[in-house]
Amino acid sequence: MITSVKALAVCLMMAAQNYDVPPEVMFGIYEVEGGRVGQVVGNTNGSYDIGPMQINTLWVPELARMWNVSEYEAFELLRDDPCVNTGVSAWILRSHLDETGDLAKAVGYYHSRTPHLTEAYKKRVMDAMLRVNLLR
Repeated sequence: MITSVKALAVCLMMAAQNYDVPPEVMFGIYEVEGGRVGQVVGNTNGSYDIGPMQINTLWVPELARMWNVSEYEAFELLRDDPCVNTGVSAWILRSHLDETGDLAKAVGYYHSRTPHLTEAYKKRVMDAMLRVNLLR
């Protein structure tokens, strides 16, 4: 299993390239989400966020169908494989970008479609990018 920071960075860059999303934004999302390989965090709505990019378990059924695996296998892949986790993150961001045509809105939708939550999340991602000079 890949667990080093450098390996995770490689996974993040590959995912950004594969789904044609800005790696800087992927890094900003990673910083805001603050997850790590193997991590599962409960949410107030009964769902869980999984792995480095904190992919919500609401995606698991769709991913299991796409990958032709059980939901538990999809969950394990998201939890334990950083390249799968970052790939799904980039796929989600790309899906929102295709839907909206607006990168800022896609970033907000990564977290929530509730307007005040969308705006707050966008700001947190932009602030994370500014902190490490990825946004000017």
